[in-house]
Amino acid sequence: MTRFFILIFISGFILFGIYWNFFGQVSNSKEIKVFVVPKNQEDFDLVKSLYDNKFIKNTNSFQLFISIFAPNKKIKSGGFRLSPNMDAWKVFNNIIGDPDLLWVTIGGCLRKEQIGEILANTLGWNEEKLDYWNTIDTNSKPEYQEGVYYPDTYLLPIDETGAQIAKRFINRFNEKLAPLADKYLADNIRWVTGLKIASLIAREAAGEEDMRLISGIIWNRLNIGMPLQIDATMQYTLGKNEKDQWWGTIDLDEKQNESPYNSYLHKELPPTPICSPNISYIEAVLYPEETSCLFYLHDSNKQIHCAETYEEHLKNIETYLN
Repeated sequence: MTRFFILIFISGFILFGIYWNFFGQVSNSKEIKVFVVPKNQEDFDLVKSLYDNKFIKNTNSFQLFISIFAPNKKIKSGGFRLSPNMDAWKVFNNIIGDPDLLWVTIGGCLRKEQIGEILANTLGWNEEKLDYWNTIDTNSKPEYQEGVYYPDTYLLPIDETGAQIAKRFINRFNEKLAPLADKYLADNIRWVTGLKIASLIAREAAGEEDMRLISGIIWNRLNIGMPLQIDATMQYTLGKNEKDQWWGTIDLDEKQNESPYNSYLHKELPPTPICSPNISYIEAVLYPEETSCLFYLHDSNKQIHCAETYEEHLKNIETYLN
């Protein structure tokens, strides 16, 4: 009987040693690190990446786990909180589960409510959290009400608050703006003013190829005290229309409604930016195309046509739109 228990003990010890060598923790460190699975996993080797980042001891043994327990499981993109002191089984269970951080892409020049909807859909916010984002999280300072929630791709923790996410976006904006700060200062343009103009350019341009021309036209209007007459400012005032669109068309009656964002009635810039532009549009404010044009339109192919006088503009309307 004694020999039997000794044999069991030795066998168990051997098995434990095998498990420890192949499936055990890499180290005793309890440091939590984020392991990232990219959005595009086409060339991503999950097991090799786990090994290279020192979360597993042996690639073959971990691949065995996957082959036996999750042969058809698609690993989700995102970030997973792992630690070197996790054994392979715990790492495996974390990786096949839901990520702790999710990829979120903010594209175009969106107003903060649109960004909030993207965050709500991705992070599972309820209406209360979304409303808090729109009214509290994005109003930490008057100049942060709009325009500073930089469009980019982010890896966001699912347990991060709206205020923390807003700060993350603002930090990215500040990082992007920093190389242009001296130029803005040299040209005597406040960054808030530049951001307002950049947001108008972004909403009006058909693409980055005509942003400098539109910048030049906006500056021309401002320099002579002409109303900007930009529909996008009115679209911002209206918010969502009956078709659940944020940037719907504006009819003639709307252009007579009193609003500080009504650029048909008021000559100055709107009180805030109307969306969050990327750095290309922010830079276009500083480097406008030299032009004598005061008016512009885009034809059905999104080609821009500008005019120096309103009469020329009416001809362009007849030629390219009617």
